[in-house]
Amino acid sequence: MTNLFEEIQPVVYRDGKVFFLDQTVLPEETRWVEVDSVETCRDAIKRLVVRGAPAIGIAAAFGMLVASRLAPKNSFEEYYSYMKNAGDNLVTARPTAVNLSWALKRVDKKILGSRCKPPREIDGIVEKEAMDIQKEDEEVCRSIGVNGQEIFDRAGIEGGFTVLTHCNAGALATGKYGTALAPIYVARERGLYVKVFVDETRPLLQGSRLTAYELYKSGVDVTVITDGMAASVMGKGWIDACIVGCDRMAANGDAANKIGTYGVALLAKAHNIPFYIACPLSTVDMDTRCGSDIEIEERDSLEVAAIAGKRTVPKGVKVYNPAFDVTPHELISGIITENGIIRPPYAKALTELL
Repeated sequence: MTNLFEEIQPVVYRDGKVFFLDQTVLPEETRWVEVDSVETCRDAIKRLVVRGAPAIGIAAAFGMLVASRLAPKNSFEEYYSYMKNAGDNLVTARPTAVNLSWALKRVDKKILGSRCKPPREIDGIVEKEAMDIQKEDEEVCRSIGVNGQEIFDRAGIEGGFTVLTHCNAGALATGKYGTALAPIYVARERGLYVKVFVDETRPLLQGSRLTAYELYKSGVDVTVITDGMAASVMGKGWIDACIVGCDRMAANGDAANKIGTYGVALLAKAHNIPFYIACPLSTVDMDTRCGSDIEIEERDSLEVAAIAGKRTVPKGVKVYNPAFDVTPHELISGIITENGIIRPPYAKALTELL
């Protein structure tokens, strides 16, 4: 398992250089993108070279490290002006994922707290903060995986347990282990048999390309289905629980995740299947009252209008392409965090935790 996680780590810092695993070409090709400027980092986040809320936060932190090394060092004011512009540039790359702004605020706070130091010394402070963010995410994801075992222990899995997941919230989307996939990886370490059905997740197929890729490589029994097959699979009684990730959670427990997640939650409710969100507490935005206040990123229409470069929608036909939807908290059975599984009422529980 360790070798697998090293192989698919989305952000790698080695020999003073930052690399992103290019997830746009997986599973057919393994390609690394070296991040040598703020523009390279922003473009990689925007194009989904690196994706998944926690991984985006890690990527942004290392993007700020690259910026710090390029920033002028004559005075703190000049240095900070450059870094402030870099952060303002990066934060606009993906507006829905809260971990992006969260990580940038952490780096900014460290820089401001070091204003009495020579700017050349601040490089090391930014480096340590980026590495800390990555390491902390690994530990948080592991804790999510351990806490998620409660789902399996409650149900009992003598004959096996089957999970349905949507999009990719695994090791490719985080520092390690993932969020939604963390309970599955930890269950496998415990010797438990967990089978996974993966929605392909149109239009960019993060489920079939990425989730299936990492689960298969880790030895997990995985089956890919189209998004439209989820109801049929649930209706056959094949699914014991749904576990998905989250890019931003509002203070009341409403959760923004990859487009199609809301539909999965509705189907789970109709079939009396528990539906869980797995996310670190850093994904909870207490300044956002409810899901309707979450800014939803809209992406290029060609992502829907074409598949593998071949146009499937007639030219001139309008396309609506939101990257995320919001699942109301009423449809969520529990929120798996590093501090345990949160149960309703979420507004009260999240306020107490945060």
